[in-house]
Amino acid sequence: MQGDMDVNSYKQRLLELEATLSNHLRRDVVSGREQLIDAAADAGDSSVADESEGENFAEAEVDTTTLQQVQAALRRIENGTYGQCLLDGGPIEPKRLDAAPWAAYCIRHQKRLDAASRPKPTL
Repeated sequence: MQGDMDVNSYKQRLLELEATLSNHLRRDVVSGREQLIDAAADAGDSSVADESEGENFAEAEVDTTTLQQVQAALRRIENGTYGQCLLDGGPIEPKRLDAAPWAAYCIRHQKRLDAASRPKPTL
């Protein structure tokens, strides 16, 4: 699949994303530490600090997941498998890669994986 697309432009975008996400994570860790210190100093504002801390950790979790996906995509570029669905090796749609250059699955398989991971309703 790589021969049909401009892998270098995707690689550049992924490298920029990797740097941005790494910087966000470093900032979030420092911010989280500062908030913990501040919260200990002023127990009266602890509920506000707890809420803010939770938001920072949630953001950091999303950034960590995306960073792992970006790094996996960069490995696929190095391996020559970028742009190929991990399930069947078929091509990942260019529009999908434009929107999410770290995509590992074609739209069809991603929808199936998303549906399978959703909690089933209980009666």
